[in-house]
Amino acid sequence: MTATTESTGSAKPMRRRDKSTRKSVILADKAADTIIRVGGLGVILAVFGIMAYLVSVVVPLLGGGDVTDRIEHAMPAGHGPAVFEQVDDYRTMIAALSPDGAISVVHIATGTPLAAPTFDFAGGTVTTIGHTIANGDVAFGFADGKVRFGRLGFEAKILPANAVPAGLRGLDDHDLTDGKSVFRKVPGGQVRQLSLVATLDPAVEVSPGNAIRAIDLRIGGTVERPTRAFVTLDAVGGIKLSLSESRQNMMTGKVTLSTQSSTLPPLAGDLTGAQVLLTQKADQVYVAEKGGRIHRFDTRDFQKPLLAETVRLLAAGVELTKLGFLIGEQSLVAGGSDGSVSVFFRLPRDGVQSTDGRAMVLAHKLDPQKNAIVGIAPSQRSRLFVTADAGGGIWLRHSTSEQVLLKLRLPEGAGLITGLSLSPREDAIIAVTDHGRYYGFGIQAPHPETTWKSIFGKVWYEGYDAPNYTWQSSSGNDSFEPKLSLIPLIFGTIKAAFYSLLFAVPIAIGAAIYTSEFVHPRVRAVVKPTMEMMASLPSVVLGFIAALILAPIVETWISAVILAFIALPLGLLIAAHLWQMVPLATAMRYGGLPKFLLMFVAVLVSGVVAYALGPWFERLIFAGDLKAWAAGQIGSDVPFMALILTPIGFIAAAWVLDRFAPTLFKAGGRSHDRLTLAVQDVLRWGVLLVLGFLVALALAGILTAVGITARGGIVDTYVQRNTLVVGFAMGFAVIPIVYTIAEDALNAVPEHLRAASLGCGASPWQTAIWVILPTAASGVFAAVMVGLGRAVGETMIVVMAAGNTPVLEWNLFSGLRALSANIAVELPEAVKDSTLFRMLFLAALVLFVMTFVINTISEIVRQRFRKRAAQL
Repeated sequence: MTATTESTGSAKPMRRRDKSTRKSVILADKAADTIIRVGGLGVILAVFGIMAYLVSVVVPLLGGGDVTDRIEHAMPAGHGPAVFEQVDDYRTMIAALSPDGAISVVHIATGTPLAAPTFDFAGGTVTTIGHTIANGDVAFGFADGKVRFGRLGFEAKILPANAVPAGLRGLDDHDLTDGKSVFRKVPGGQVRQLSLVATLDPAVEVSPGNAIRAIDLRIGGTVERPTRAFVTLDAVGGIKLSLSESRQNMMTGKVTLSTQSSTLPPLAGDLTGAQVLLTQKADQVYVAEKGGRIHRFDTRDFQKPLLAETVRLLAAGVELTKLGFLIGEQSLVAGGSDGSVSVFFRLPRDGVQSTDGRAMVLAHKLDPQKNAIVGIAPSQRSRLFVTADAGGGIWLRHSTSEQVLLKLRLPEGAGLITGLSLSPREDAIIAVTDHGRYYGFGIQAPHPETTWKSIFGKVWYEGYDAPNYTWQSSSGNDSFEPKLSLIPLIFGTIKAAFYSLLFAVPIAIGAAIYTSEFVHPRVRAVVKPTMEMMASLPSVVLGFIAALILAPIVETWISAVILAFIALPLGLLIAAHLWQMVPLATAMRYGGLPKFLLMFVAVLVSGVVAYALGPWFERLIFAGDLKAWAAGQIGSDVPFMALILTPIGFIAAAWVLDRFAPTLFKAGGRSHDRLTLAVQDVLRWGVLLVLGFLVALALAGILTAVGITARGGIVDTYVQRNTLVVGFAMGFAVIPIVYTIAEDALNAVPEHLRAASLGCGASPWQTAIWVILPTAASGVFAAVMVGLGRAVGETMIVVMAAGNTPVLEWNLFSGLRALSANIAVELPEAVKDSTLFRMLFLAALVLFVMTFVINTISEIVRQRFRKRAAQL
């Protein structure tokens, strides 16, 4: 049966497909384009916004000082020249003391005089006055050779509102007075009462019949048994150091004062107008002649004081007009008749002729004023101080940073400044003149310690032998000098990143080359995700493991750990050569996962060998004790130098053999079987290693002979939490990142390049090194730079495992402090808007700039590599 088909009409034309893009697709594409563009711009704006915020917080660090207000009022009528003045903590009252013992108290803002007690000297004539930097303790020297002590200070009480006396009169919008005290409302419905307290102790006989010409005192002891140490210079040149102790009978309340004195060696020359200074511990006495010479006495042995040294502080012909300590008494400020201001430290020096091996050293030479220095007023809190000259110039200075924060000047005709004071809170300067007027300046100098030089340059700090870079932001001592150089923190960041990359990059890139070019795809499918999962480990976990587990293990088995750096690569090299001796058929059959697992066996065996040979290695290289050797106590540098120079010696030996004995260095002919070639290869590598070590040993001997050693440089004193541990832990965090990016870059190389190289007879290793790696150089370099960025910004590992010691040394066995770790450690304790607070933000800005520069440079280099690779 035959089937027939009849046409029922003309064929229906096919419907033509509409090739135009649907509007929904166009709208979605535009929306995606807009979102991406806005997101990219938003990221850029966010980055610049962060930078702008950091800059806004940092800028005030370099702002200097400002004057907030100025006042001028007359002192009470009949007030003599001020020889000592005191300002309260709240900048409310000023008390000025005259030579006759009269005390004038004035309300600073209005100039209103207040009633004040008077020191009753019972007819004695005061010839000199000395006082402490803080607390208002005063010593009076009299014409009859006696000394009396007093205290001039302010007492603040907080009263409930119903306890305020009636009949108070207003002084200004805030203050009230009863004629003696000043009252001001404070939060909580309370009132603060501020009063002057003046006390005077009985006289002490020091130099009978000889007027006291100069005196200085220090207060010590306890509340129950206070002590006073004071030094006096009398009219005939006698210098006495005295110690006075008060004891109170707990039954009767009677106070007994006992004093003992020691006469210092006499001085030759004119001591007219001389000044004396005493340290807090009474172990040093300074006698400064008007001509500029200073005599320093060593009084550590109270019964046998010695003249330690005599030096000239100022240039010849310049008179010493003012001398005083800054808080802490390690900085001695000298003002000259030429307007010069210098700061001296007492430091140990080799070859000096002093009794204590120390000498006065010029540490800071500050900007001079136009006229002779007539006043020095130190701060009670910091290294801030005020100097006044005979022309009415008043400069606010900072010793450590060597900067002048404010330059003030009294009006013409104001008179000579006889009293100068810096308020306890460093917010006001008060100057009293011999014309009976006082001038007040409200000031703001919130960050006097910081300049470009003090942040990024060398600074000479108290107690240090020379200018250096130091970070130490706090201490338990009230007289502490902040040290705010960022250089140790920047160095610590670079050091941690360098050692971690030195550990991580060879492993990561080697692993990337291996999994990309040599392992079976099934093995790669397991290894690569496993490596990528390592990157998910929190850094705080790694830091915890490094600090509490790894650091003690490394410290206990440090020699075995160092030997492992040699044993592991050497073990893998030996295992690789042994694998070449395996028959080809067997090697092909087990070349996948079994071969990969055998690598771990080789690593394990190498680790066991390193552990077993660790004590022997320590005896051979480090004279039996690595810690003592690293500290320079035992042993020689030659074995360790030979060890670290072995790679250089190996390269040199390989070059020489390749140049002069090529048949020994190159592979054998085709006629040899696999086993013979493998044996020849082992012999060649053995010869190279031996020759390389001999060359390294010779180089080590030469370098050690000329004074170039490893100790004191890359190795030194060992501490448990050190850079080696940080390198391990941070390297573990960096390896997955570098490995993943580098491996992807190597796999992205076009397959035809790989096939062409192998087709030309190159081995897989030659193809990987000379074709694949150069082609993927941009990606590999990007991987390293991303790893560097990860290392630079790492925080928790460095905080927990590095010891947080901001030192400038490449010692692998010492700790460090990085910028990020410093921010994490100190920011929670920093007071908002304080100098430390802003310095930590500056550290963040520096870290931001460092990463920005690193990323920019890496992108430029990466683009160059990409252009070269694109030509292939």
